[in-house]
Amino acid sequence: MNESELPIIDASALGGGTEAAWQALAVQVGSACREVGFFALMNHGIPQSLVDAAFGASAAFFAQPLARKQELAIGKLGSNRGYVGLGIEALDEKTPADRKEAFNLIWTDGRSRPPNAWPELPGFRAVMEDYFDRVLALGRMLHTVFARDLGLAPDFFADKLDRPLATLRLLHYPKGSAAPSGHQLGAGTHTDYGNVTLLATDRVAGLEVRRRDGEWIDVPALPGAFVCNIGDCLMRWTNDIYVSTPHRVREPLEERYSIAFFLDPNPDAQVSAIPSCVAEGTAPRHAPILAGDYLQQRFDSTYGSKK
Repeated sequence: MNESELPIIDASALGGGTEAAWQALAVQVGSACREVGFFALMNHGIPQSLVDAAFGASAAFFAQPLARKQELAIGKLGSNRGYVGLGIEALDEKTPADRKEAFNLIWTDGRSRPPNAWPELPGFRAVMEDYFDRVLALGRMLHTVFARDLGLAPDFFADKLDRPLATLRLLHYPKGSAAPSGHQLGAGTHTDYGNVTLLATDRVAGLEVRRRDGEWIDVPALPGAFVCNIGDCLMRWTNDIYVSTPHRVREPLEERYSIAFFLDPNPDAQVSAIPSCVAEGTAPRHAPILAGDYLQQRFDSTYGSKK
């Protein structure tokens, strides 16, 4: 994917821009959400030193012996928390299981959701909690931009994201293929489930996006940026005005790390078409559904055959 194909958006207005700057940002983001479903966010306000520290902590986690990582396995912890080993996840059931390993951290208030489990690595928890809090704030602020673009009050999504099903995923793609036949993708073709994903990558490219004409195009490595994409819940909310675009990670010929933050709605948020997104005289494209029910359906399809 050339830079001309991936919208690269300056998000400086999020740090306190004028009303005109906010509106200009909303136009740029809205156009990207309608046409591509992906965009790169620059000058987003999260210090590069923190991003670097998060990648360092991630590498330290995955460098541990397998037995140590499996002590925090997602199958033991439940609630989408913990370690996901190689061959556990299949984002595309038509291809071999993904060649990646992951470690998941969830949003928790300490009451309604179980706490995260932490590896015994110096500084890991402090770095990840700081990173989680900052990227969550950025994701919520991005929703005020979506709201402006859609003609809504800027705080429209606020009460739908105050107890979010948010997940931070540390991802490691080991070099080489272990598939018994054919190639094994780092991550199979899929769309994301929730509202928006904010992805930080290392200097190794690998993400591919399928354009509407069916052609696969590369997303370049963009140090300092978040590669953002729309998920299925927000697509439903906008009555398919925003597009949730299929994407994948190609076979990892080089070792690769990324950190994905999935901002999904509160479980009891009703995902139903925003009235302004439904043309007069037409019906919404999707029936209303609670966000928690919808996301559980998607998780079941991903993990069901691999439990």
